[in-house]
Amino acid sequence: MTIQGSAADSTRPIRLGMVGGGKDAFIGAVHRIAARLDGRYELVAGALSSTPEKALESGRALGLEESRIYPSFSQMAIREARLKSGIEAVAIVTPNHMHYPAAREFLKRGIHVICDKPLTSTLTDAKKLAKAAEASGALFFLTHNYTGYPMVRQAREMVQSGELGTLRVVQVEYPQDWLTVEQHNKQADWRTDPTRTGAGGSTGDIGTHAFNLACFVTGLTAESLAADLQSFVPGRQVDDNAHVMLRFEGGARGMLWCSQVAPGNENGLKIRVYGDKGGLEWHQENPNLLQFTPFGQPARILTRGGAGMSASIAPATRIPPGHPEGYLEGFANLYREAADAIRAHQEGTPVDTLVPGIEDGLKGMRFIDACVRSSARNAAWVSL
Repeated sequence: MTIQGSAADSTRPIRLGMVGGGKDAFIGAVHRIAARLDGRYELVAGALSSTPEKALESGRALGLEESRIYPSFSQMAIREARLKSGIEAVAIVTPNHMHYPAAREFLKRGIHVICDKPLTSTLTDAKKLAKAAEASGALFFLTHNYTGYPMVRQAREMVQSGELGTLRVVQVEYPQDWLTVEQHNKQADWRTDPTRTGAGGSTGDIGTHAFNLACFVTGLTAESLAADLQSFVPGRQVDDNAHVMLRFEGGARGMLWCSQVAPGNENGLKIRVYGDKGGLEWHQENPNLLQFTPFGQPARILTRGGAGMSASIAPATRIPPGHPEGYLEGFANLYREAADAIRAHQEGTPVDTLVPGIEDGLKGMRFIDACVRSSARNAAWVSL
């Protein structure tokens, strides 16, 4: 179903609902901050927990009208679609296994979806969700938030403009240490439970971020991989470490390492890209710097807002150079650009955005599936 609107609607915030993200949740609060940072959304409804009592308590704490605090996402989708001032978009911030059923309910009622990554918990559900999105006519956004960082956008533009020449080597890594020992808390429990997170542990939780970043910056398409997955913590049912070799269309080669059992690493996402004319390097923990080294010349450090930064990247930055900017603002860039796309869609104008969508989500799910299949075959090469 196509949602219609008018030009006048663009002056008010988009009415937003949320599924998940209630009391004791982490990522829900991040999405709410990102949604309101630019004043483009108003949270008006929620099904914030699978436990009705907690859903009600969480909604009250956020100041929602009690009539719009729902015990289930299905009830929320049905009623909000009927309301004259019902939600126009919904943020889904549940564990992975609930992404598909929740998104499906809103898509089939023409409500735009902003979903946390990965797309779903299984490739089968991902394919069904892609069909649901296509049939809906509503927009679907996937919050691979690192694509919203200004210097990541700068790196992508430099690759596209040919400053690195023909790409040869892509190296990306995402090490953490928080699951080095067995833990029992809300965040660890669902991420290490294959019935909720899916077959991939670290590959699904952070490996998909690394894979998405590599594809986003380079524009390359992975055609095959060889993966060696490990579950180092005794009794853990999903991988907590992965080494992956990648072959891209056109001949470039890549290496991806993700780990949640690497002591000393907090959130060490890094990418290095090398072509026949030069190389780039970016570190998430120091996100306002991008190193560019033309072959045979000294390394150059590009800074967010500094000399050499592309003018097209300026909208992705909010504060003066030298002031820290990163995680929350990267999320907020995706929310702002999703809002622009939603308004354009409502007004019947073409939608063009860098925010990841269904196809990016499918690529991520194929990556997880291929890693699991490859590792089961002693790290054999498999097709994506």
